[in-house]
Amino acid sequence: MNPSIVQSKFVMVGDIRTHYLEAGQGEPLILLHSGEFGGCAEISWEYNMEKLSEHFHIFAPDWLGYGLTDKLFSFQDMFEERVKHIRRFMETLCIERAHFIGNSMGGSMLITVAAEEQPPWNMDKIVVVSGGGVAPENEAREILNSYDCTKEHMREIMKVIFAQERFWNDQAYIEKRYNASLVPGAWECTAAARFKSPAASVSGKRRPKTYGTIQSPTLIVAGAQDRLRYPGYADELAKQIPGSKLHVFEQAGHCSHIEFPDAFNKLVIDFLKE
Repeated sequence: MNPSIVQSKFVMVGDIRTHYLEAGQGEPLILLHSGEFGGCAEISWEYNMEKLSEHFHIFAPDWLGYGLTDKLFSFQDMFEERVKHIRRFMETLCIERAHFIGNSMGGSMLITVAAEEQPPWNMDKIVVVSGGGVAPENEAREILNSYDCTKEHMREIMKVIFAQERFWNDQAYIEKRYNASLVPGAWECTAAARFKSPAASVSGKRRPKTYGTIQSPTLIVAGAQDRLRYPGYADELAKQIPGSKLHVFEQAGHCSHIEFPDAFNKLVIDFLKE
């Protein structure tokens, strides 16, 4: 990313030192990154921020526990802590309302918050990329969750996330992802989310009773070759959300915004500005 366009910044959100990327002018657009090992705002949105910033004022925070944001984890309710963190982030930067885009974990949290009777974030339009619904516990997810901090394992994670071979055959890209996963405390915070007490409920996660309560205009973006979601899950989501739109990238996996950034950027800009 061009540092003259996309600026790396820090802000104190309460007592949490929070890292975020900022670019552009206009209507606020908040980008919520994915939750794999090494996940952060730069990794998720490096191919999207500059183009989107031509039309919107972009804010891309590192989630609590990820990237360069403080490494804190709540074993009582981490979902709620992350929701509060984003709300306070908006309050700190005087962002009254915003459009939102979320990928994977970011997309699932976004669509869950949007379905609440009184969403804690003031949202205009939302774009959900490979998020929402129930994620299968399969071999692909086991590869994602069992990361051992080796480059070989990071390459296997790339094979799970992407459908395009160029990502796991690019040594420089693997190195970048690998280095991001080694930020002190990042592995621990990411791994902690996988811990489950034998006495906990089956899901152990906050989920909406229905997505039919979502009021924000919604665009669902999916990859037809996503190994981390059930086949056809996006069609079911679209049926539940009144007036929602669905776009499926046939040759993409879990991160279509990275695999096909030009097409994704145009799709999102058209949706948010229509």
